[in-house]
Amino acid sequence: MTLSVFSAGFGRTGTMSLKLALEQLGFGPCHHMIEVIENGDAQVPLWNEALAGRADFEAIYAGYGAAVDWPTAAFWQELAAAYPDAKVILSSRSAESWYNSISETILATVWDEASWPPPAVEWFRMVSKVLERSLGGARDRDGIIAAFEAHEAAVKTAIPTERLLVHSAKDGWAPLCAFLDVPVPDEPYPRTNTKEEFFEHMKKADDL
Repeated sequence: MTLSVFSAGFGRTGTMSLKLALEQLGFGPCHHMIEVIENGDAQVPLWNEALAGRADFEAIYAGYGAAVDWPTAAFWQELAAAYPDAKVILSSRSAESWYNSISETILATVWDEASWPPPAVEWFRMVSKVLERSLGGARDRDGIIAAFEAHEAAVKTAIPTERLLVHSAKDGWAPLCAFLDVPVPDEPYPRTNTKEEFFEHMKKADDL
């Protein structure tokens, strides 16, 4: 199995909903940070190697047909080159709403180093490096929003229009299915991973 589609969108841009959607459309299993949490012993060292410039994407994505969320989004350029036939989705939302979401979830936990559970320290360290790579080291609101906007602009510039879909969860099935050339399911587009659900997922990281 090889990646046929991946998302360059940062976490908290509807990535869990997109994961479920891609799996429902037959493009799964879809890699997401939740897979890194649930398979930390194997995944964390592989991502640390990638962060050190020694990415083994075949090992990271073994058994997966799609990928979304971080850490994937931090390596979108490398993945676009490594999988030239893969379609690229930029999961997106307004910069302001994205910042409000990430600041209350991912940043609130990953940047609170004193609260890291001992079993999950290696995972948190890896995620910290992923965030630094993606956000350019920004820690303040304006800098983080600027990094988000610069990232989206870079993806739109680098990926040819015929290979790229900019997609928000509110767009639903139609543009996604047209892009992937599959029928539209006769049920609502997935909506999941609220702030409360995020913290439920994070409890799994405590046991890494």
